[in-house]
Amino acid sequence: MELNPNGTWLMSDELMGSMIKDSGLFLRRRFRKDEEIYAQGSLSSKFYVVVSGLVQIAMIREDGTEVILELMGPQTVCGEGAAIDALPRFSGATALEPTELLEFDAGKLAQIAAHSPEFVAAVLQVTALKQRVLAVRLEQLSSREPETRILEMFGRMARMFAETRDDGKLIVPKLTHEQIAAMTGNTRVTVTRTLGRLKERGEIAIIDGRILLISDRFRD
Repeated sequence: MELNPNGTWLMSDELMGSMIKDSGLFLRRRFRKDEEIYAQGSLSSKFYVVVSGLVQIAMIREDGTEVILELMGPQTVCGEGAAIDALPRFSGATALEPTELLEFDAGKLAQIAAHSPEFVAAVLQVTALKQRVLAVRLEQLSSREPETRILEMFGRMARMFAETRDDGKLIVPKLTHEQIAAMTGNTRVTVTRTLGRLKERGEIAIIDGRILLISDRFRD
């Protein structure tokens, strides 16, 4: 089993290609921009592999505020935790752009394992990695300075969703200040001020609404 080294929990090209060929093990689903994929609190044995597009994973707190846990692009898995433990989903998923997914049924893991044990092993490892990353992020949200949280988020985005250019790395998704705030535990005002400082220092630039990471800290 192999995970893609360019992202936190991306599946390798080989494994992804293998799963797309095994058409009897999944349903191919397409979602429109802003369409809900699954709801927080729902029960389902279904989980998903992203083929194309962008998925936002978020949870709504008791006070009604939204916390964005992650953005998931191609070759990532989402919804597997609740699908496997059969408990209500602690977060919801929404397509941020036209998105194609492969829908698997955790109730058929034994059948999937017989056909492709490597895929099941990958799902388990991805689940463990996501739990570890989430724990680290929760610690960071409670103890780091706002600018540090934002820079760390940009670092993750640079690994998973950025195009490498001569002048830096361009984050492909267009992120609003509200989204960045929800992903880093900051207010929109704090995000706006922080991005302004980063631009003044020449660490980032804004290109057609997208963030260009210029600082050497984001280079491989």
